[in-house]
Amino acid sequence: MPSRTARTAWNGTLQEGSGQVELSSSKVGTFEVSFPKRTADEAAGTTSPEELIAAAHSSCFAMALSSQIGKAGGTPQSLEISADVTLGQVDGAPTITAIHLTVRGEVEGLDAAGFEQAAQAAKAGCPVSKALAGVGEITLDAALES
Repeated sequence: MPSRTARTAWNGTLQEGSGQVELSSSKVGTFEVSFPKRTADEAAGTTSPEELIAAAHSSCFAMALSSQIGKAGGTPQSLEISADVTLGQVDGAPTITAIHLTVRGEVEGLDAAGFEQAAQAAKAGCPVSKALAGVGEITLDAALES
């Protein structure tokens, strides 16, 4: 399996500085980062490690769930996943304290219980979920849409 690379160039202090994170492997973009904007309510055009983790987790979970639905005999028609990554303070240090996954899906061949079981298996088996096992809490809200 391949490795993927991102690169960040940073200039200045934590509070006054800023940087750019480049998605080097895919070359799909370079994005601004800033610690004050990372901890603000509004991102104001910058990304953050937490947003990048949320993107990684939601996309990995989508792939894992699609696989689990297939293994359970279902066929995913559409899956909408969001990941909310919370940055909090633990012992005075910024810490990722929680991740909440929300999934809504249209699936043929599975009832709500089967979908929930597939979602829980995907949460447990997703490589990004495994990598983030040190986060205080990863929760899941999964529901089929009619």
